[in-house]
Amino acid sequence: MIDLKYSLIIEATADPTFFGFYSPELEGFTGVGHSIEDCLYQAKWGMEEHVALLQEQGLPVPDPNPNPTVTVQNETRLAVA
Repeated sequence: MIDLKYSLIIEATADPTFFGFYSPELEGFTGVGHSIEDCLYQAKWGMEEHVALLQEQGLPVPDPNPNPTVTVQNETRLAVA
């Protein structure tokens, strides 16, 4: 079981050894990892540190998601106009 308090999006990049991740529910939370497993590990601890920092600064902290999801997808590419 993956023990996350917020949903997580992991994005594969053109470099097969580099993944980006973020939480759509936890504003400002992002990170990078070298594998999907690395992203999950970093996200678990990073979310806790991010929430603690928000609390320290007196900023709003969203309620934990009772059923968070993990989505793995290709990175979003911006359309060239």
